[in-house]
Amino acid sequence: MSFVADLKHRLTLPVIAAPMFIVSGPQMVIAQCQAGIVGSFPSLNARPAEELDRWLSEIRAAVGDAPFAVNLIVHSSNVRLQTDLELCVKHRVPIVITSLRPPGEVVKAVHGYGGVVFHDIINIRHAKKALEEGVDGLIAVCAGAGGHAGTLSPFALISELREFHHGPLILAGAIAHGAHVLAAEAMGADFAYMGTRFIATKEANAPDTYKQMIVDSMAEDIVYTSLFTGVHGNYLKPSIKNAGLDPDNLPSADKSKMDFGGAAAAKVWKDIWGAGQGVGSVHDVPALADLVRRLKVEYDAAKAKLCQD
Repeated sequence: MSFVADLKHRLTLPVIAAPMFIVSGPQMVIAQCQAGIVGSFPSLNARPAEELDRWLSEIRAAVGDAPFAVNLIVHSSNVRLQTDLELCVKHRVPIVITSLRPPGEVVKAVHGYGGVVFHDIINIRHAKKALEEGVDGLIAVCAGAGGHAGTLSPFALISELREFHHGPLILAGAIAHGAHVLAAEAMGADFAYMGTRFIATKEANAPDTYKQMIVDSMAEDIVYTSLFTGVHGNYLKPSIKNAGLDPDNLPSADKSKMDFGGAAAAKVWKDIWGAGQGVGSVHDVPALADLVRRLKVEYDAAKAKLCQD
């Protein structure tokens, strides 16, 4: 059985939860895994760095052999990369998600214990570089995805990726409904990557005002800018206004000040809230288990409707 087939067999839905800075923690990951999807979190959410060891032990004890993932930021500003990677190796994290630069050193370490590496990409150039480094799968972060995101249509990017990549492929970008998950598969992806929808859940480590802002927002309330981290991403317009900025007249970013490891990076995400264009499909703040059950009903209904037509 292939890796993709085996992973799908172990899941309720072909969904990988996106790792979200600040928002994703052990409680959320455990709930996601227990609901039958792949839970994930960024290693940098565990602060101080020593906390990561405890988080991984807690998650493993709660979910057993259920698949989960840790996101590592491969960038020179991430001073924790090596120590966080060593802890992933120690705990034999099943899936490591890498972002930004090609992750050759991560791939070698993770493959050493039998884990797999998925890499975020926004275009074909990034995809080919990542595959050259030996990653197992690609996460196509398309237009409308929350947080750091690209601008390409999922139809275009998935089609071009499948011209040369036949391994695991995950689609990200405004996926917030069970029918969207089915559409991702129909398009050629193996899994859907969902983030924003999970912010508006009881287990998310997010202020109630953040969750309610997602419920109250539409796609037109999402702003795409590189100002806050030096990398283009999607953010909630009301949170930008609340920070005293004009979302329609944001200055250009200074890429030389990119920082993915320090306190400044954490402060940005506490004050300016990321979200994708799928916010318009979010209308409540349920428990994660209830949400995944609902997504499964929507997924099955969409599949049945297509088979009847």
